[in-house]
Amino acid sequence: MTLTQKLRELVDACFTGIWIESQEHEDAIAELGRLCVDEAWQLTMWDVDRGLHRPGGGDLEIEAADPLSAVASLRTLRQADGTTILVLQNFHRFLQSAEIVQAVYRAVIEGKSARTFVVVLSPIVQIPPELETLFATVPHQRPDRSQLGEIAAGVATVDGELPEGNELDAVLDAAAGLTRLEAENAFSLSLVRHQRLQPSAIWEIKTQTLKSSGLLTLHQGDADFHSLGGLSALKAFTRRAMLRSRGGRALRARGVMLLSPPGCGKSAFCKCLGREVNRPVLSLDVGSLMGSLVGQSEERTRQALQTVDAMAPCVLMIDEVEKAFAGATGGANDSGVSSRMMGTFLTWLNDHDSDVFVVCTANDVQRLPPEFSRAERFDGVFFVDLPGREQKDEIWSLYRTEFGISEDESRPSDEQWTGAEIKSCCRLAALLDTPLSQAAENLVPIAVTSAESIDRLRQWADGRCLSSDQSGIYRCSAKPKSRRRVNTQPSVN
Repeated sequence: MTLTQKLRELVDACFTGIWIESQEHEDAIAELGRLCVDEAWQLTMWDVDRGLHRPGGGDLEIEAADPLSAVASLRTLRQADGTTILVLQNFHRFLQSAEIVQAVYRAVIEGKSARTFVVVLSPIVQIPPELETLFATVPHQRPDRSQLGEIAAGVATVDGELPEGNELDAVLDAAAGLTRLEAENAFSLSLVRHQRLQPSAIWEIKTQTLKSSGLLTLHQGDADFHSLGGLSALKAFTRRAMLRSRGGRALRARGVMLLSPPGCGKSAFCKCLGREVNRPVLSLDVGSLMGSLVGQSEERTRQALQTVDAMAPCVLMIDEVEKAFAGATGGANDSGVSSRMMGTFLTWLNDHDSDVFVVCTANDVQRLPPEFSRAERFDGVFFVDLPGREQKDEIWSLYRTEFGISEDESRPSDEQWTGAEIKSCCRLAALLDTPLSQAAENLVPIAVTSAESIDRLRQWADGRCLSSDQSGIYRCSAKPKSRRRVNTQPSVN
């Protein structure tokens, strides 16, 4: 449902308090202006710079330089037999004042009989408790593919500038998630650089936009599954699920949860997955969502998830999720912020309709609540164990090639090594110009430094997770180390 349709319904139902959440005020006002013309409604706007004014620039005899007088002007603006709408731009900045809150409250209540409507237009929703039950919230959605296509056609007006077929689909995929102004700027930049619309310039604008927001980062690399050794069952499962994902929500791939010791390739897999299925990879840093103001963290979480939805189809990666929501399981003195953020994320994970494939990674499953990994939030929970002999051979071959190390050079003993440690050994050998065996002297495997925690992780995953290397349930082959027996008989001494 479009913004125009939602607003028409709310006005017809006499919702006299309406809050429009929008990053594109001019477009939202344009839609509202067209609706008012069609319905013969009177539209007046106020902002702190221009005061009261008409959309077309018409003069008003009423002066309202301050926000309090702007709200009070509704009594003068109302018509005997008509509908009057007052749009207050960025009015959330003034709702910390008790006088203004009371004036808005009175205006919304009186609007029921006078057919006057208070519309707050702002990029975020910050409704004071006194007004929460009086305002209906309407999100102004970012442009969809058809709207982006119209914007592209409006910018690329010369023959040859607008691609067709698959090339146009690639351009629209790159522009997905941008606002109307951002999309127009990206298309214009592409025309200046390449004399036609190409995805590369648009991806550059999108990367800068996400970086400036501080909520998400965009990864685009050239590495696919061929550059990642092992994980054959996990690769086959995700590739098949995503390539067959189609249609409605029932046949759409949801995501996977990856559990493993550090250094086993979870993060690298996420980045390679995007290239393999030709989707952008968004990384969500939950720590960056934390805000200093009350309710800011929860609001930033919702904004980030709305951006993810707008950029679909894509892959969303949340690395080390048990640390990201560390306070959600108790023990953190954050007044329940982590729990509320996790609740928002779990609700979205279960209910979202967008084509977003979520990959969460974790090193310590005991710090996650059981509801996090239940069915229908993920398509599968995989355990990524330390690589076996066959997987290690693949990883050695990959990194020998990457760092220019001869296949004839003997490699060191790699028992209990992870893929990250094999890469580190090859990198150090090339960096220090030493044999692999000498470079290995600088490494202490994590299976040695954290042997107890890895054993606990394997025992927990046994029978509970899918195997990343073989089809079916993961079974732990390594037996837990037995404790030294203690003689309980009393000593003769």
